[in-house]
Amino acid sequence: MRRRHGATMLAALAVALGLAWLAGLVWFAATMPDAVDDPTAPTDAIVVLTGGHGRIEEGVALLRQGLAKKLFVSGVERGVEVPEMLKRAHLPATPGDDAIVLGHDADSTVSNAVETALWMRAEGFHSLRLVTSYYHMRRSLLEIRHAMPGVTVIPHPVFAGVMPRARWWAGPGGEHLVAVEYMKYLAAYISLALIGYADSP
Repeated sequence: MRRRHGATMLAALAVALGLAWLAGLVWFAATMPDAVDDPTAPTDAIVVLTGGHGRIEEGVALLRQGLAKKLFVSGVERGVEVPEMLKRAHLPATPGDDAIVLGHDADSTVSNAVETALWMRAEGFHSLRLVTSYYHMRRSLLEIRHAMPGVTVIPHPVFAGVMPRARWWAGPGGEHLVAVEYMKYLAAYISLALIGYADSP
């Protein structure tokens, strides 16, 4: 009798956890950004996190529009310098490209945040426009704000090369992409919560 009761309790707990996870996934998908809320405010720096279509192109365009003093691209492959990066992104070189700085040490969102924080501190900068894919923005903001308390961060989501936010469940691989990013966000949130950091989700 006790075993049956215990098994029932475990099954109920598993169902509750599954429903909670599913509800969280729906919330995560529904609250992904679908536009750039503040596309024109200037900042000290523009920061691009590599790893998705259109991010570098967007960051370079923003720099050339004069929205920041410098552009920092975090997570660039070792050995790749600015001319090669621009060539790969099919962008022409311009005289202002000396304002582009590449970071070669990051290989994850956490190390992106650390690498960016070190660079921002060295430059004496206090505000940045964060450029990354829309599905990656929530986790990126969490890590960036943790690494740089007091720094003003303007989110600048990129939508190139990915399915529309409103139809994430319908695009090829969309469910998998969003579910994986949601799990990574949960892991990051729990990890930071365990060390006492709290930020609005």
